[in-house]
Amino acid sequence: MDSIREVFEQLGLELGATQPGCCDGAWIEESTGGVVESVDPSTGDVLGTVTLGGEDDYERVVSRSVSAFESWRMLPAPARGEVIRQLGDELRRFKEPLGRLVSIEMGKIYQEGLGEVQEAIDIADFAVGLSRQLYGLSMHSERPHHRMYEQWHPLGPVGVITAFNFPVAVWAWNAMIAGVCGDTTVWKPSEITPLVSVAVQKICDRVLERNDQPGVMTLVNGLGDTIGQRMVDDRRLPLISATGSCRMGRIVGPGVAARGGRTLLELGGNNAMIVMDDADLDLALRGVLFGAAGTAGQRCTTTRRLFLQSGIHDGFLERLVKAYGQVKIGSPLEAETLMGPLVNQQAVDSYLKAMELIKQQGGEVLCGGGRPSGFDRGFYVEPTIVRASADLPMIQQETFAPILYVMAFEGLDQAIGWHNDVPQGLSSAIFTSNVRSAEIFLSHRGSDCGIANVNLGTSGAEIGGAFGGEKDTGGGREAGSDSWKQYMRRQTNTINWGVDLPLAQGIQFG
Repeated sequence: MDSIREVFEQLGLELGATQPGCCDGAWIEESTGGVVESVDPSTGDVLGTVTLGGEDDYERVVSRSVSAFESWRMLPAPARGEVIRQLGDELRRFKEPLGRLVSIEMGKIYQEGLGEVQEAIDIADFAVGLSRQLYGLSMHSERPHHRMYEQWHPLGPVGVITAFNFPVAVWAWNAMIAGVCGDTTVWKPSEITPLVSVAVQKICDRVLERNDQPGVMTLVNGLGDTIGQRMVDDRRLPLISATGSCRMGRIVGPGVAARGGRTLLELGGNNAMIVMDDADLDLALRGVLFGAAGTAGQRCTTTRRLFLQSGIHDGFLERLVKAYGQVKIGSPLEAETLMGPLVNQQAVDSYLKAMELIKQQGGEVLCGGGRPSGFDRGFYVEPTIVRASADLPMIQQETFAPILYVMAFEGLDQAIGWHNDVPQGLSSAIFTSNVRSAEIFLSHRGSDCGIANVNLGTSGAEIGGAFGGEKDTGGGREAGSDSWKQYMRRQTNTINWGVDLPLAQGIQFG
């Protein structure tokens, strides 16, 4: 407990105390939405409480974000990039304690906690370079003595709704890019990981205050049906970026669209991996193990379905079951731990309910399937492998837990058909040494996901590429490539530098 106390002190938090959960550049000490407990999923102990925003608190934060936008958007983009550079450096200073806090409050192992903070640092670095590359195109006008081009303007205050499983990285994907684009952000984090959001906001505030830019990044801890719904309905937020379940997306998407706003939706995944009989099986085994058991199955890119070609099915599955038996379950802060707990009791209940349905539907549990022995406290479950048929109904759902469905296939076309036959379309992978198989998987008739990998797993996307998926996954794209365009408004400009007024399409008028 002393080490946890030290982490809290380093981040400006107090173990066991109540922390303000709303900040508009200054912390709102007496917010009106009640409080939420932060629970250590490895023990079930309460780490502290965080105050939640009510209607007045929300209004105060959004109003400040709107006013901050008016000045922030007029700062040259490279100058905005300099502020983001400083923010990345501040995250570097606090990488170790912040990564440890992610492990303490969310439950992912310490190496993954560090990796998540590094992801935030990496996207800050990416955004700094981007601040000098917000390019528009120039086009040739059909009219003489006319110049035509496009430019990109800041969009406005952006609402960012994040999930518990990546409480730092997903905020950073949005806030860093939106920041260099000239937008301010209003962040509503998950109620499950409120302390991480408070720690991150404190880091932001120090940098913003040094640069006389308070209010550029703001925070409202609050409930989804109050604060979340206010954001969905608020016309002052032209873009809502929301990460969460497909069910949540079906609320956020239509709600924002009804007021003419934009959404960037990152929703559920039901990711699959195909292993061909010509694959490097040692490589594939490592890819499956981290993809399926990493973060205790609580990644949107977790490998949930595994298709093994019939020639290697039995031998590979035997090796995989043996490898699962060697996955060390325990405290996420212990160096030898490979899988920590689920995030809360509700997640455990969902896992156990899924196991009941799997058995009722005819799935064969090869390993795992329950609570591990020797754990009297915390929200631990066993990593689980299920032998399944392609028509098992549970395969269509995403259970946010370490459950892997394994199926044998004959040919690649059959595997791709099964692969694409789910509502979600986030991440996918194939392991093969055959160039033709790889190219078919990446072709128009191959994977229907937003991410398709060859000879690496479904998890662990880099920030340089656009991240997101299709179908029920929502269609949004965050992080790299040209995802920045979602945070700006495009404007086409035409300048007539002649003395005549020719009309487009050769129209004669008068």
